[in-house]
Amino acid sequence: MKVYTYSEARQRLADVLNIARSEEVIIKRKGGETFSIIYRKSKKSPFDVPGIQTKATTKDILAALRESREGIAERNVED
Repeated sequence: MKVYTYSEARQRLADVLNIARSEEVIIKRKGGETFSIIYRKSKKSPFDVPGIQTKATTKDILAALRESREGIAERNVED
C-alpha cells in the first residue's frame, strides 16, 4: 500500500493511477481525511456489441436515416 499527500497525488496523478493497478493507494488530506484508490477492471464497454450480418449497403442505411429524419422534421412542423 502506497500513501500520498493530496498535493503529491495531484502532481503525480498518472503515476498514482498506474500504481493503483497493482496495489491500494491512500491519499491523505490536511484535515486528516483519507481516501483509498483501488483499481477496478471494467467488464465491458456498453458500446462493445456484436455485429450483425446484413445485405444493406451504406447507401441503404443512409437513405433510411434520411427518411427517418424527414419524418421527424415533418411531425415537428405539424405540432
